[in-house]
Amino acid sequence: MKKLLPFTGLFLLFWASLAICTAAAADIKISVKNLTHGTYFTPLLVTAHGADSSLFHAGETASDELQAMAEGGDISGLSSLVGGPDADTVENPAGGLLAPGQTVSNILLNTDQTGNMYLSLVAMLLPTNDGFVGLDSLKLPTMAGTYTYYLNGYDAGTEANDELITGGGAPGLAGIPFAPAGDGGMNGTGVTSTESNTVVHIHRGVLGDDDADGGDSDLDVTIHRWLNPVAQVTVEIN
Repeated sequence: MKKLLPFTGLFLLFWASLAICTAAAADIKISVKNLTHGTYFTPLLVTAHGADSSLFHAGETASDELQAMAEGGDISGLSSLVGGPDADTVENPAGGLLAPGQTVSNILLNTDQTGNMYLSLVAMLLPTNDGFVGLDSLKLPTMAGTYTYYLNGYDAGTEANDELITGGGAPGLAGIPFAPAGDGGMNGTGVTSTESNTVVHIHRGVLGDDDADGGDSDLDVTIHRWLNPVAQVTVEIN
């Protein structure tokens, strides 16, 4: 019996350490960095939720709530959709637009009581027609550490990417609301008037042109063009 004590002690110590690491996953700190050159993120929605909730899924038709976010930056519907009484959700942590190259840090989420072990976030990419940065139901690590993820820009598939700045933004109203830096063009004829892929998919990126007073697009190819990834997300678990 005495020979078993050292092994038993190590066994208990191992499980105690594992319990501490797992418990630490309950408190997480998120930061989001805009990696683009000239594209802004509208107010972010960041949420820790259960396995049976989601903000979007690639390859599926966008919900009305996702369309409102992707076309006009309205996160209220998605917040209500995924929120519920148990989800831990943070709206607009940057206090407005997140500019190119900027980072919003110290987004605090707590999954202690609810077991919300899936992380999602969205924000409209501006100026685009219905582009958004998105993270769909990432299973959160359970061990302490710092984890980094790179996010793609998605197309909601709800509006043709005409790349025209018209003040649009409400669902069903074509056009881009505005260019936040005031660097958009005008009098474009439109890159396209149709959208063949009507489900959520990886965004093709902005085409743009170099004609500020005409051409196909109201977006500047030297400023607004972007390729994936568009964001970096860091998850710190202490």
